[in-house]
Amino acid sequence: MMAREVLLLNQKCAHTLSLYDAQTGEELKHIRLPDYPHEFVVDSQGKYAFVGHYGILGADCIGDQGGCSVFVIDLETLEHVNTLSTWPYYRIHGLGIDDQDRLYAMSEGHNTLLLFNDPLNSTAPDLAVSSGGYKTHLFALTRRGDWAYGVNLLSNTITKFKPHDATFSPIAMIPGRKPEGNCLSADERTLFISNRDDDSIVAIDTESMTVQNSATTGRDPNRIYSDPLHRLITTNYGESSLSLFDQQLNPLGHIELDSIPIAMSFHPNGEHAFVSLKGDHIGVLNLESGKVVRRFATRAEPDVSCLLVRD
Repeated sequence: MMAREVLLLNQKCAHTLSLYDAQTGEELKHIRLPDYPHEFVVDSQGKYAFVGHYGILGADCIGDQGGCSVFVIDLETLEHVNTLSTWPYYRIHGLGIDDQDRLYAMSEGHNTLLLFNDPLNSTAPDLAVSSGGYKTHLFALTRRGDWAYGVNLLSNTITKFKPHDATFSPIAMIPGRKPEGNCLSADERTLFISNRDDDSIVAIDTESMTVQNSATTGRDPNRIYSDPLHRLITTNYGESSLSLFDQQLNPLGHIELDSIPIAMSFHPNGEHAFVSLKGDHIGVLNLESGKVVRRFATRAEPDVSCLLVRD
């Protein structure tokens, strides 16, 4: 029997985590979650997904503190099987998982990273550590989980801290204005950051926490991804485009899209990317030609995705 490729997709304004046939775009299953789920990560075996409950449409929603949970989803049945409480830490956004399948969840509302040593059986975090910044939206995590790099929208900083040591004082630096996109190099010696208000990507040496290189992106680069060929790709939220760079930040090209890109993920064969687009679509991008070869409709506000292979 031929394996079936399915796309796991968070649709934050439809309040669902969903499965789509990656070839045909057919809707396979949806699980309704509490309003406005955001980021998710998948464990090393591809058996469980962990979905952060941001709980509001955007940070400009006044008077609503947002969500304080992480939802555990069984990917075999696509059932919601557990809820991890992060109370009193709200607006769970950035998520990470290390090589021991320990889960890390960032409370943007409290700039606090929460650790779950056994997220399949936990109900509450084992440790809480300050990010050292303000409005910590996302973070980058080393494979061993020994270092994290908070990306702090409101303080315009990147902070280096230890997720397992609350006594360590975070080290801060300024990469530019409104940093958000982030990606660690394979050797974890370089942290790539996109600055939304500067239309730039910078390379930060993780030992010295200093900028080593920089380049100009398209308008408003909200995310950075490393594709299977180790090219860096920024999704440019302000002009419906992607910018491509090598690891030294030499420009490799610019891809125009017909809709604003929100997020993307990659096929492991390195040939295609799945781009979540404004207008409630997934665009399947041929990475060699730079062309969207097909697209399919989704529910409201498709965001983070991950390709899964099912027998």
